[in-house]
Amino acid sequence: MPQKDYVRASRPKPANKGKSRASNNRNSRAKAAPAKPWLLIGLTAVTLMVFVYGLWFLRQQTPVNTAPAPTATAPVKAVVKDDLPPKPAAEPYQYIQELENKEITVELTEQRRSGPAQLQCGSFRQQPQAEAMKAQIAFAGITADVRRTEGTNGVLV
Repeated sequence: MPQKDYVRASRPKPANKGKSRASNNRNSRAKAAPAKPWLLIGLTAVTLMVFVYGLWFLRQQTPVNTAPAPTATAPVKAVVKDDLPPKPAAEPYQYIQELENKEITVELTEQRRSGPAQLQCGSFRQQPQAEAMKAQIAFAGITADVRRTEGTNGVLV
């Protein structure tokens, strides 16, 4: 069955009013040319000019001397202040001694086992795959069982 082009079938066909097909294509290309984004070009140019002016302005500035001029006065003794408060006589917190001397008691209860623990090593839809896994486990020296539950074959150790 041939494929049908639904997109072109729904478009109206252009009317050729005595013009050749080649001249019609040239006109449509000329009309379809996108307009240049003059606003974007203008904003880019203005931003570039502002940036160049800023660089020129910074270059014209004279450097400011920030070093203070030494004064000729009598030498003054430098007083060294200890900004830290004095150490407390005793430790205000008692939790350190309490933690060192604390004795912890733990109650142990025996856990009851309901039965032997089982580990499922795989679940397969087909019996031969489950038997292959059982054989791989048997080569490792561990016994395994294959149990069928709800459409799957589980390999249990």
